[in-house]
This record gives sequence, structure tokens and C-alpha cells, in this order.
Amino acid sequence: MAGVDRSALTATVRGTWHDSVLPSLSDLVRIPAVSPAFDADWADTGHLDAAVEHVRSWIADRELPGVEIEVVRLPGRTPLLLVDVPATGESDDTVLLYGHLDKQPPVGGWSEGLDPWTPVVRDGRLYGRGSVDDGYAGYAAVTALEAARAHGGEHARCVVLLETGEESGSPDLPAYLDHLADRLGAVSLVVCLDSGAGDYERMWLTTSLRGLVQLEVTAHVLDSGQHSGTAGGIVPSSFRVLRRLLDRIEDSRTGEILLPELHGPIPEERVEEARAAIEAVPGLVRRSVPLPEGLRPEADDEVELALNNTWRPSLAVIGAAGLPDPAEAGNVLRPSTTLMLGFRLPPTADADAALAAVREVLSTDVPHGARITFGHQEAGPGWNAPAPAPWLSDALDSASADVFGAGWRTMGLGGSIPFMGLLHAKYPEAQFVVTGALGPDSNAHVPDESLHLDFAARITASVACVLDAHARR
Repeated sequence: MAGVDRSALTATVRGTWHDSVLPSLSDLVRIPAVSPAFDADWADTGHLDAAVEHVRSWIADRELPGVEIEVVRLPGRTPLLLVDVPATGESDDTVLLYGHLDKQPPVGGWSEGLDPWTPVVRDGRLYGRGSVDDGYAGYAAVTALEAARAHGGEHARCVVLLETGEESGSPDLPAYLDHLADRLGAVSLVVCLDSGAGDYERMWLTTSLRGLVQLEVTAHVLDSGQHSGTAGGIVPSSFRVLRRLLDRIEDSRTGEILLPELHGPIPEERVEEARAAIEAVPGLVRRSVPLPEGLRPEADDEVELALNNTWRPSLAVIGAAGLPDPAEAGNVLRPSTTLMLGFRLPPTADADAALAAVREVLSTDVPHGARITFGHQEAGPGWNAPAPAPWLSDALDSASADVFGAGWRTMGLGGSIPFMGLLHAKYPEAQFVVTGALGPDSNAHVPDESLHLDFAARITASVACVLDAHARR
């Protein structure tokens, strides 16, 4: 950012975060804008609309020169906030800055004095659902643009896109991308502020995200429950039927996924990247999940753990039905068992092909002729980042050194942001900066979610530097 005082830029960002972002983001935490997958009545409850209006109002009050703000609504789909900021100079391309405003369910178990819908600032963190995942993103994007302009920086035309269905797998985004294709124009840089960091000492870029498959499967053996003393040994258990079917997909001893459609080759550069990240931050992977005393992780080698989490498929049973609570369990052979299966896929795996393969193996030659039915299902693509262009590498070097005083690092993540795969397919020549404030102990999706405020401000300043470098490239 030639000719710009980055210390002044960083100070401006910190001031905006303290004086304006924090109060508004705190009020956003209060809005229970649960994602549609967890709130079937979202259109009636109006919480997603309230979140969109809250952020729209804050951005409108910032008075960015020439800004156009629109709430885009396609019939039957969740709302989307679009913020169009014209370039500081002549530019024919677009920077797309992405975030989302929908939230995970509140869940119980928050620490004393904390609550999902009550913002609390404690020890430099803002606690509350949606603080770090991903309410801050729109604020950070707009603040970065303001700071760049305030200190002589430049930026291309920037479009901030904030959706309200990411926590449900972004089912509406393909339709919105098609709808907005002409308005978005030639996207040459994507900045995603919905990702994480290995520590709070430097800027981290995400280089890969796993794909996902979810599938609800039910095994039916009876029309109604029967006394287990009468039916046991005559009628197979519906749970055992599913257990045997899952053995076709996963080796229960090791967790290895047995279907080739769910695998993909691991690029050697991603292996080296994992090794370099762990050398920079020893314990990066082991400490990312608090393990109870005595529990052993899936592997002893930390690099292998990293690859398990980012480039190898895995299965988790994430829900079940047909099983009564233990206190209410009678001696009954139940008529059916339902499981919700959650698969994480390698970034380059074909999610649709993986879903088809899972359905096929679960419904073919079913033990004892039990009837298998399927309910909710979804498939989302993974993403593997293109190599950074020289201008981007240089910009990241400078921004991380000036703002953080340390070199930037890269890492893969085990989670999914389906939008990144969709965007990469639509704009294959674009550069990607996938970063964010989801660092250690941020607790996204679980109790005590929190945003590290100083780190979020520094990420914001770094993004401002990247936007300027992109405009000057």
C-alpha cells in the first residue's frame, strides 16, 4: 500500500471496531437468527430478516461514497444482503467479499454468566451466538473499505454479499449467483471472512475446505413395535440392520471410509503445508479439540491428524430417531431406526457422486429384506485453493508483517463453506483470500462462542491492505 501509513490505517480500524462495530455487533448477537435448517418457520419468525435489516442499517449509516445497498429476495428463498461499493478509480473487475448472517442453534451448556443471545465482553472477547460465526464479517468488510479510503488506499469495485443460509449448506446461493451473475461482473478476487486461524499471532489463509454429504436413512422391520420376548430372535433388530449396512461404508475399527467415491488424492503441497503449519505452531491440531483425560486421538502423528481432518473422508452419526430415552425404554423390539449420517469429504471429491454411492450401498441387498427409506439429503462441494498470484503473495507478506509483525501461514480446514466451491467453479481465474477470526477457543457451533476482538480488528486491517494491493496490481 504505497504511500499509506499502515499504522494509521490499523489505528483507524481499531477505533471503528471499538466505537461502532462492537456496539452494533453486540445487538446482532441478540437476534436469534437461526439458520433455516433449524427453524422451519424462519419466514414467519422474521429473525433472518431482522438480522439483515440490522446490518443493512449500520452500513447505510456509514455513508460510503456511491454505495448501493439492496436486500435481494427470490421467491421462497432466504434473503441476501448485497452491498455494492464503486471503485476508487477506473476498474473493470469486481472484488466479492463474503459472509453470512444466519446462526447455529443456541444449544445448552453455556458457562455461568454467558448466554447465546446475550452479548458479553470478557477478556477481550465478545461472547454470544453468531459473534464469530459469522456476524462480524460484514462489519469487517465495510470497515476495511473505509480504512483503505481514509488513508489514501485504493480498491476495485467491491460487492459485499451476506447470505442467510450458510449454516444450512447454502442451498439458495446457486440460484442467487445465477440471478446476480450480470451484476457481479468479472470477479477477480474473492475475500471470504468465514474461516479460521491456527493462532492469534499472525494472519492465516485457508487453502482447502472439505465437501459434505448428509443423508437421513431409516431401516423398517415391523409395522408396529412388538414385545422383545415375543419377537426377539424372530425379527431382526432395525438398529442391527443399519449397523451392518454402515459396515459396508466404514471400517468401525479404524474409521476408514471404504467407498472409493468418497476419497480423493492428497496433493503433496498440502502435506508439506500441514507439516509447516505444525512446525510453526506445535500442537496446532492436537490442541484444537479439548480431549477428555484418557481419550486417545485417531493418530499419534500430528501431520496425519491434520490430513485426517482436511483431506480424508470421515463419517459421524449426527442424529437418531426411533430410540426412546433410556428411562422410558421398555422391552420392545422397535419397528424402525433412523440415523442422520454426516460425511466430510476431501476437497476435490465429487459430492454428488459420493451421495449416490452411499445411497446405493445402503439400499442394495439389505439384510433380511428390511425396507430402507431416505429422508433429508444434501451434498456440498469442497474447495482447493489456486496458487496465490505474485501480487497476492507480496500483499500478504507486507500486510502480515506490518499488521501482525509475523509472517502469514496457510492451513486446510476440516469444515465446509459450499460457497467457495461454487465460486471457484464460476470464476476459475479468480484469486481467493479465505481467512477470518475463528481461532483457538472460538467455539463455533457449540457453547461459549466468542470473537477475539483484537484479532478481528487486525484481520480487518490486513484485508484493507490486500484490497489496495489488488487495485494497484
